[in-house]
Order: sequence, then structure tokens, then C-alpha cells
Amino acid sequence: MRKSFIILFAFVISQFQAQQNAYYQQAAQYKMDIDVNAEKFTYKGNQTLNYSNNSPDELNVVYFHLYWNAFKPNSMMDQRVAGQGKNGDSRLQKDGISRLASIPKNEEGAQNIHWIKQNGKELKYEIQETVMKVYLNEAIKPNSKTTFTMEWDAVIPQQIRRSGRNNKEGVDMTMTQWYPKIAEYDYDGWATFDYVGREFHSPFADFDVTIKINKDYVLGAGGTLLNPKEVKGYDASAKVKADKNIATWKWTAKNMLDFAWAADKDYSVESFDVPQGPKVYFVYLKNDKTKAWGEAKPYITKYFQIMNSKFGKYAYPSYAFIQGGDGGMEYGMCTMILGEAKSLEDLMGLMVHEGSHSWYQQILATNEPTRPWMDEGFTSYAESLVMHELFPPKDNRPNAFVEKIDAYRKIVKKGIEEPAVWLGDHHDNGTAYSFATYVKGELYLVQLGYIVGEENLAKIMIEYFNEWNMKHPTDRDFLHIAQKISGMDLKWFHHYWINTIKTIDYGIKDVQYGDKSTTVTLVNNSQVPMPIDFSVVTSDNKLINYHIPLNMTHTWKTKDAFGEFTTLKYWPWTQKEYTLTIPYSKSQLSVLGIDFSKRMADVNPEDNFVEVK
Repeated sequence: MRKSFIILFAFVISQFQAQQNAYYQQAAQYKMDIDVNAEKFTYKGNQTLNYSNNSPDELNVVYFHLYWNAFKPNSMMDQRVAGQGKNGDSRLQKDGISRLASIPKNEEGAQNIHWIKQNGKELKYEIQETVMKVYLNEAIKPNSKTTFTMEWDAVIPQQIRRSGRNNKEGVDMTMTQWYPKIAEYDYDGWATFDYVGREFHSPFADFDVTIKINKDYVLGAGGTLLNPKEVKGYDASAKVKADKNIATWKWTAKNMLDFAWAADKDYSVESFDVPQGPKVYFVYLKNDKTKAWGEAKPYITKYFQIMNSKFGKYAYPSYAFIQGGDGGMEYGMCTMILGEAKSLEDLMGLMVHEGSHSWYQQILATNEPTRPWMDEGFTSYAESLVMHELFPPKDNRPNAFVEKIDAYRKIVKKGIEEPAVWLGDHHDNGTAYSFATYVKGELYLVQLGYIVGEENLAKIMIEYFNEWNMKHPTDRDFLHIAQKISGMDLKWFHHYWINTIKTIDYGIKDVQYGDKSTTVTLVNNSQVPMPIDFSVVTSDNKLINYHIPLNMTHTWKTKDAFGEFTTLKYWPWTQKEYTLTIPYSKSQLSVLGIDFSKRMADVNPEDNFVEVK
């Protein structure tokens, strides 16, 4: 009897722990009423937020982001830019001096909270730079809901970074990260990073947004417009309804991280349907400098079709490309981009990158401040793949990532590389941040494809989407899927590539020709071990491929998109040299070498090939 009780008790405890550690995510529903004074670049906001605590934890405080508080002299963003000087983000400084330091008082960003209530009772709060800490009267119990109401007013800041008034191409208002937004809470606690220039994170939410603004304005937004016949720009038969020269715009959006919009009197709105979705909107200033937008439509259609096929079906009914901001920045169901482009290909490069964030930032909503490489890197991978298909290069490069691998080699040689594992805002060098996040994040997938095979990588990307769409995956979740599909142990690769700045450098040390065979000695000259694809071209122009597995994976790839191969004995990672013998004499060989596909990010590829003379 006692033994049975102990077994039952242990089972109950294990089940309880399993439930406690189960995945969960918070949810929110925003209802906003916004009155915009377009002449003064200010607005008044009233917000109801229904918040669901789906965690196993009791919450006694909540946090909101007030991002616009960053856009003023001596803010943390200003201090960070000043401290980095010319090593920081070039958009935030001029000649090494912070642009925020000279913002006029009347153009400083401000989100002035009048009050916040929980279930009708006023709450105490404190503003900590771009974060508002709110002390609750009633704790939010696990698996329960509460309602916050809030009133505030805001000053739309001078356009410095992403948000603001009067961007350099003449757009009046770029309204991004513009409302008090509740922070994400998960197993790691509250995601309350101060805004000093990089990325964002938040829970999935539904939005019901009413915006009142001068009737002459046209709005673009990431959402569904509910009254297109009552406002300007969306319906040729529309009769603009205005009360005292003010028109009312009604937008809705479901299951998104944020709601962003922009406004200008001269916006043109064009729309077209991608077969099997989504509906695409172009909202831009139509002139000679933006003529590439008209040429982009068939390319955007093909873009969505490629993305849907390779990375999972786009989840929302529409997507808007909106001219605004200071470069390109992704939001729910839309992006803000600079619209003036030198060529169609330049414009498409920007549209493809920002659009691909719909997969790797919105639908697969990783925590960008803590893992920016999963967001920007995976997006850059998709961008390179799609652009290679939309605009095939004139040279015969063997893959879509040759230029990125070359760029990576150059930054390594400069000696300023920083690990991709670093928090986004905490990189010391802006260029190092870009390469750690965008380039090394992209090459993470390129190296993974080299290790597991391109067919397996394609399966991994689809399975990742299917399992984690509309959730908040981490790198551990992605790695779990990669190991499951490939059957390989990949933890070593993940550690080297993300947590360190160690490099790959293999070479051909020696070649000995015999009467009927050739013996080749390969060497690992650096710190990162890899499996090796070795190939020869015979004198009669036949390509012969060999694969040398790395013992740490314990399972080897059996096929790859770059050709059939013969698998040789594995190479232990502790062993610096490896010798193989191939059944070809010198007279039968033309070229031999490592990685003919040029996917491996070898920092010194010059010693990877031997031309047989």
C-alpha cells in the first residue's frame, strides 16, 4: 500500500511539473480611439486593453513600452548613440554626433500618461525612460483575465529612427510603436528592454483602432480597413464622411504583434491580389522617383508565391508596403520603407527583405532583442533565396549566398566580429552587430544546409513554420526540429556559430600521385570542425563527389541538392588532419578540392583547390 502511494505521488508530481513547464503565451485585445491634430503633430489616445494571463504565475505588476520617450536629448538612445560615435547606427548620428541631441523641444517624442486603471480602479505607475511599470491593485491570477483602461496624449517626434513626422522623402507621419504597448511575459519573465535603437518584442494581440484625422489625409496601415467608402484613397466611389473637416478611419487586425500606420495627403493607394492570397496594397507618393513601384507588382506576386511554397503560407488577409520611416522596418501586415529607388531590383530587395519579416518576426515571433539573428538572419536567408530566383545573376555562381559568404570573410579579417549570441542593443560596434545578426544569422542556415543536406533543410524550415507559427519560438525550438529531421547531433554547430567567433578554415595540405590512385591530405587550420564535401573533376570532365562526415553528428547526410556522392570514413573533430585515397592517377585528374558548392564559410578558401597540371 505504501509503495503504491509513493508511485502514485511521484506520478502526480511529474505530471504537475510537466504542466508547469508546458508552453504558454499571453494574449491581448486593444480597442483604441485616437484623435490626431495633424497641424501640431500631436494626438490624444484612449485605450481599453483586455489582457489574458495564460502563464502559471501570478502577476502583481505589468509593464508597458513607451517607445517615443527615446526621441529627445539625453534619453538613453541619445546617450547610447553619443557613446558609440561613428561605430554606431549611421542613421542616428551625423559625423559621429547624435542627431537626437539637437531635436527641438516642440519636436521631442512624448507619451504623456494621464491615468491607467485596472477593472475601473486607478493604478500607481512609474515611468522608467521608455518603460512604464504599473503596480496592480488586483493580482492577475494564472489563467485569468483583466482589463486595463488608459488615457494619454502624445507628441509625434522628429523623424530620426523609424517613427516620426516629415521623413526625408516627404511623408507627413510614420506612426510605428506609437501607443503604450504591454510588454511580453513568458518563461524568461518580462521582456522590458529599454528602446535604444534596435528591435522589439510583444505578445500577440487583436486590434480595433479608430483614428480621427483631417479629411484630406490618406492612411496606410497593417490591418483591414472597415470603412473604405467613407475615407479618401481606397474606393473610387467613396464619399468622404467628415465632421468639422475630420474623417474617421476604422481598422481591425487579428493575432498580430503590433499595429502600425502612416498618413500623408498625397498618398496614392494601389492594390492587387496574389493568387491564394494575400491582397497587397502599395501606399506611396507617386512621382518620378517612385516609378519602380509600378514595375514591382508582378515581382511581388511571385515573391509571395515563392515564400508560401518554401517557408509556409502567409497567415493574414493582406499586406501593405507603405512609404515612410527611415529605411525599412517590419510591422504586422505591413512595412514602412523608403520609396525612392535607383532601380526595380533595389526596391525589390528592400520589399523582399521587409516582407519576409512577416514570417521571421511576425508569424514566427522570436524575441528580437535577445535573439536578433533568428529574426534578421532567417529573413536575410529568405531574401537571398527569393532574389536569386527573381533576378537570376548573370555569372554562374553555384548558390544564392556567395556574396554573403564573401562579406563574412571580409568582416572576420577586419577583426571586429562580435558573437551573434549577444543581445541586440548591446553590441559595441554597429557594423559588427549587422554582421553578427544579418549575415551570420543567414549563414547559420547556409551552413546547416551544407551539414544536413538541402532537402533536409527545406523540410526543417517547413516543419519549423508548421509547429511554431503564431507562437514565440527560441533557438532551442528550432534546433530541436533540425536534429529531429536530420537525425544528427547539431548542438556543437549551434554553439560554435552563435556563441563564439571561432572560424572555419580547412585546406589541402598535400597531394601524392600514384600510378593508379592519388592520396590527399586535408587539414583543419582553425577551430570550428565541419563535415567536408570533397570533389574532383576528371580529365574527361566528370564530376566525382565524396563526403567526409564529422563524427560529432553521428548520422551522416545521404543526399544533397549539389550532386550524388560517396561517403567516406568519418573525421574525428579532435584530429587535425585527414587522409583519403581516390582511384585516379594524376593524368586522370583536372581539379580537386573542398566544397565545390561554395556553401561552407571557410575564411581562407584559397587553399581549398588544386589544379592538376
